[in-house]
Amino acid sequence: MSTVVQGAAPTTPLSRMTALARAELTLLGRTRGALVAALFVPLVLPVSVRSAAQEMDLAEAGLNTGTLVLPAAVGFSLLFAVYSVLVGSFVVRREELVLKRLRTGELRDVEILAGSALPAVLTGLAQCLLLAVGCSVLLDLSAPSAPHLAVLGLLLGLVLCAALAAATASFTRTGESAQVTPMPLLLVSMAGSGMFVPMDLLPDKVASVCELLPLTPVVTLVRGGWTGDLSGAEALGAVATAVAWTVLAVFAVRRWFRWEPRR
Repeated sequence: MSTVVQGAAPTTPLSRMTALARAELTLLGRTRGALVAALFVPLVLPVSVRSAAQEMDLAEAGLNTGTLVLPAAVGFSLLFAVYSVLVGSFVVRREELVLKRLRTGELRDVEILAGSALPAVLTGLAQCLLLAVGCSVLLDLSAPSAPHLAVLGLLLGLVLCAALAAATASFTRTGESAQVTPMPLLLVSMAGSGMFVPMDLLPDKVASVCELLPLTPVVTLVRGGWTGDLSGAEALGAVATAVAWTVLAVFAVRRWFRWEPRR
C-alpha cells in the first residue's frame, strides 16, 4: 500500500518522463558509439545519395537532386539517430537492471519507454529540421508544396522508429547483439524505401512490395510534401501503412518486451 510523504510535491506523467529523459540524455552523451550513430552518420550518408543521383534520370520521376536527397536524409536520421540508438539503449538499460528498478517506482511502463526514448526522438527531430534547412540552402530546394504532408511523415516516422526500436529490443539478448539486430531493417530500408532509388524508377512489382516496408510511407510523405504531386489516395495509403506498422510494433512490445535481463 503506497503512502504519501507530507510536503512532497505531486508528480505528473510529464514530470516523471521529463526527469527520466534528462537522465537518459546524460547517459547518451557518455556513449561514444551512440553519439557517432546519432550525430554524424545521418549527416554523412546523404552525400552518397547526392553522388548516386548524378547517375539517375530523376526528371523521369519528376524529381531533382534536392527532392531525392532530403527525404533520404530524413530517413537516415530516423534509422540511425532514433531507431538504432534506441535499440541499444533499451537493451543496455535492461541488462543493467535499470528498467527493472524504474518499474518499482511511480513510473508506469509506457512512461519508462517514452521517457527513455525522448532524447533520441528529440535528437532525430532537431537533426531532420537541420537537414531540411541545409538541403534547402545547399541544393537550392524550394519550400515544400504541401508542408502538412512532410510534417505528418516526420512525426509518424519518429513514433514508428521508437516503437520499432522497443520491438527489436524485445528480441535482442545483449548489448553486443544490439549492434547487429537493427541491421536488417537498416539495410532493407536503405535499399527499398526510396532513399537511394525513387519508387518511380523501380519495376512495378518491386515497387509494390517496397511500398509495404516500414520506412517507405515516411519517405513518401516527406518527398510528397516537397513535390506536391502526392494524391490524396496515395497519402492516405502511406499513412495507413505507417500506422499499421506502428500498431504491429506496439503489439510486439506489449507481448514480448522484457524488463529483466535475458538469461
